[in-house]
Amino acid sequence: MPLGENDRLLTILTKEHGLIKAVAAGARKHRSAMAGRSGLFVVNDLQITVGRSMDRIKSAEVVQSFVGLGKTLGKLTAAQYLCELALMQALSAQPQEELFLVLIEHLDRIQTAEGDRVLAHLSHGIYHLLAISGFAPQVHTCCLTQKNVVAQSQPKQWQAGFSIVGGGVIDIDNFTSGDNSNGDRPENFLHEATSNRISHYLTASELLAMQELAQTKLADNIIDAPIADWLVVERLLRAYAQYHFDRPIQSSALIDNCFFNI
Repeated sequence: MPLGENDRLLTILTKEHGLIKAVAAGARKHRSAMAGRSGLFVVNDLQITVGRSMDRIKSAEVVQSFVGLGKTLGKLTAAQYLCELALMQALSAQPQEELFLVLIEHLDRIQTAEGDRVLAHLSHGIYHLLAISGFAPQVHTCCLTQKNVVAQSQPKQWQAGFSIVGGGVIDIDNFTSGDNSNGDRPENFLHEATSNRISHYLTASELLAMQELAQTKLADNIIDAPIADWLVVERLLRAYAQYHFDRPIQSSALIDNCFFNI
């Protein structure tokens, strides 16, 4: 954010000290060397002096710059989205090396992604940031029964549930009932208490995409799943993150506009 006539006040994620704030003197001056080094998505080796009221950046040397993130609105929005989510969970005056490294890794994947793969990499990054915070949803086991949930390609109308409040995937098959009080036998008669906890019903392909998020790297056959599947996964992760952090992700507002018409 601007500070005074020529300076910037930066919020910086560091491996060693977590989240810190420091003044970049002269960063808003024309042709200032600090202008680019104090921008978004730049990794610097910094020397910072401690001041009475504010710390100040003494020197900055660029280590890595994600220039590719500015090539498309989709990549820029996805990168801002991940950074905002990282800031929600970053702590001050404590080492944050894992958070730092995971964020850098996924920014790099988004930067090099092609077309609608950006959304898949964004979803992957969201899941891994949630995992660091300890809030990652259960995607392989039912959050109610703790039994494995396996996507079924047949029948075509097969579905699994996802519960934001419950913390992940729900195996609907385990909650079917043979008879109800009226003597009817509907094909998928779901217990009312369970149904009320389900935020969304997942198709087999959507569940496979969500389960892949727990892996270190996305498989090619999953990453190239239909964009509609990844839109569902991202929206669920977005709602899940906002629920558990109890605050909106402002940068996510453009995601639908960036990818809905791909």
